[in-house]
Amino acid sequence: MKISKIPIYFVPGLAAGKEIFNHLSLPQDRFDITIIEWIIPFENESLTQYAQRMAAFVTAPNAVLVGVSFGGVVAQEMSAFLKLHKLIIISSVKTKYEMPKRMHIVSALRLYKLLPIDFIVSTPDLTKFAVGPKSKKRLQLYNTYLTMRNKYYLRWAVKQMLSWDREKAVKGIKHIHGDKDVVFPLKNIKHSEIIKRGTHVMILFKAEAVTRKLIEIINS
Repeated sequence: MKISKIPIYFVPGLAAGKEIFNHLSLPQDRFDITIIEWIIPFENESLTQYAQRMAAFVTAPNAVLVGVSFGGVVAQEMSAFLKLHKLIIISSVKTKYEMPKRMHIVSALRLYKLLPIDFIVSTPDLTKFAVGPKSKKRLQLYNTYLTMRNKYYLRWAVKQMLSWDREKAVKGIKHIHGDKDVVFPLKNIKHSEIIKRGTHVMILFKAEAVTRKLIEIINS
């Protein structure tokens, strides 16, 4: 008897391409994997409207949707338009209350408007903007995986992340988080599955542990 594969859709982090999932090792005989790549926002498009367009890429019924960092925020908004088997976020936040105070300050003062997006987009070496430990290997990987450099998308995405106003977590959501995440510190995170020594980019550097946790959550 042939067993149907479980459909899994992944949404990458802000500015990241599909390559960030290369190190995950989900068994291909059990899972049908699709990576949803970023689309360019329409002018003045809201996060809800954008999420509805992204949700259209989830075509399999009863799918698992997994979002990383800002992709986790978008995945949560996408879930309003989908009937999912599981919603999972990695290195992300479930509500605005899990975001660090500095992000709320930047949002309130609209300091994100001062970001040199044009300069960032034109910079060949994105490692200058890396957050966290800066070993040579890690910096090379940042440059490899941060491939979405459309300036309109970047400006829009940064604004949406900083001004996200969700107050209640999506019912049934599952959260995988690293205890060394400096972007979204664990002290602000409630009810998560913790990856020890996991940083904000543990999808790259703790891929084996993240894979195990994903399978455990999907099977539960």
